[in-house]
Amino acid sequence: MSESIQVVKVGIADMNIVRSPHHIRTSGLGSCVGVVVYDQGKELAGLAHVMLPDSSLAKGSTINIAKYADTAVKELVNCLIKNGARSYSLKAKIAGGAQMFQYTSSNDMMRIGPRNVEAVKKELSLLRIAIVGEDVGGNSGRTIEFDPKTCLLNIRTVNKGVFDL
Repeated sequence: MSESIQVVKVGIADMNIVRSPHHIRTSGLGSCVGVVVYDQGKELAGLAHVMLPDSSLAKGSTINIAKYADTAVKELVNCLIKNGARSYSLKAKIAGGAQMFQYTSSNDMMRIGPRNVEAVKKELSLLRIAIVGEDVGGNSGRTIEFDPKTCLLNIRTVNKGVFDL
């Protein structure tokens, strides 16, 4: 008897991990970036839904580490390693980081999508994790779903259809 496949849902400013045969999904990626880190040999993957580039933007004494690129990527990798992933085998795929609204100002603070992408790439680079696929930028929202068995990232983009990365 085959095991039914569950889809673990990750909310905004949230993260989780999943083992094959299960999938992991997040929706509502506008300026947010979905970061998938995985170990193909272990069929283990994690997904973080990053909202903002830098935890120094946090207000208050406690922060949601899944909300910020600089804290979410590190925590996701630590969680994967604690669950059996091998750091030298980790790869990443990213999606999102759209510029959802057009601004006439040249104010860098309004470029949340592009800044999120830059921050995620920086953290992955610091951890020596190769980005083997990306679908970032533009001005459309996305939903992504990752299968740790096939390592395919299914991307549904508003008004642009569906494809695998």
